[in-house]
Amino acid sequence: MSERVFISPAKYVQDKNTIDRIGEYVGHFGSQALLIADDIVWSLIGERVTASLTSSGVNAEKADFVGEASRHEIERIAKAAEANETAFVIGMGGGKTLDTAKAVADALNARIVIVPTIASTDAPTSALSVIYTDEGNFESYRFYKKNPDLVLVDTKLIAEAPARFLASGIADALATWVEVRSVLSFGGKTMAGGVPTIAAEAIAKRCEEVLFDYGIPAYESVKAKVVTPALEDVVEANTLLSGLGFESGGLAAAHAIHNGFTALDGEIHHLTHGEKVAFGTLVQLALEGRTQAEFERYVALYMALNLPVTLEDVKLKDASREDILKVGQAATAEGETIHSGFDVSPEDVADAIIAADRYARLYQSKLT
Repeated sequence: MSERVFISPAKYVQDKNTIDRIGEYVGHFGSQALLIADDIVWSLIGERVTASLTSSGVNAEKADFVGEASRHEIERIAKAAEANETAFVIGMGGGKTLDTAKAVADALNARIVIVPTIASTDAPTSALSVIYTDEGNFESYRFYKKNPDLVLVDTKLIAEAPARFLASGIADALATWVEVRSVLSFGGKTMAGGVPTIAAEAIAKRCEEVLFDYGIPAYESVKAKVVTPALEDVVEANTLLSGLGFESGGLAAAHAIHNGFTALDGEIHHLTHGEKVAFGTLVQLALEGRTQAEFERYVALYMALNLPVTLEDVKLKDASREDILKVGQAATAEGETIHSGFDVSPEDVADAIIAADRYARLYQSKLT
């Protein structure tokens, strides 16, 4: 029998204004913290976090995150922090900042605290980083020996961020069950190193249910900049449920196709991770031969959240067959997650990309 593996962060805390209490949760980690954030995030919460840490007897050094979650950026920050005897690293911001913080903590052999300021990906809870080149192209996954020691989510911050980020997180999280069920049926391995557990399967399925039930009201809550029960549920689904689900349940085609898109130049790189995963999910549904009714259920929710559903939406309206095939080749490269759920060729993926675009436009035509 294959080994079952389930991994998770040591602690997850979610509420309004939690960043003002961060010192209470991390004071026992040590007296020296390294805070990693970009200038925008620092201007929003830097002083509040520092004040809370100081009240708990923690000295904080700041490191500026600039650019990509690349090897060079990770090495630069880690080298600058080597002399400070850092006990723990606090990453604050979006997915790339958080992935960089995890890598820096691993390099320093320090604890890691994750403070997402947007609910745009399921990166916060995982024991891995997505590493890009300095130019923003997908390079590799980097795995760590443990998950974050603490994930602290302030839903008031989430509500005040642009609604596009929440929608992106919903799209990323909606891929979770779609990918997990394909890994289960294919008998593939997960990012945690084993086969999916019953717990991961249940979490992934519940994640999708929450998003279909409350995704739209949560999106409207953020547009109004208010924290509601729907938003609390969706933030947990985007962050915790999706994070646990994908890592211990498995990734498949949707994320591999997202990675495949980095093989192309152009405006597609201006889309968020979740926006590209949204279209990747539709491609996976087409690759699986799901019914048009099931396909349209996802398209309808994506459209309500202003997410891309066609090649035109992902800035590839004029892409040639050769371009689409490049995506298929990158998505099926050795080591890609698609192999955990499928046995397909680059041509199969290219056909599914074109088909997904066609199916989505068919649905749109019914609305006019």
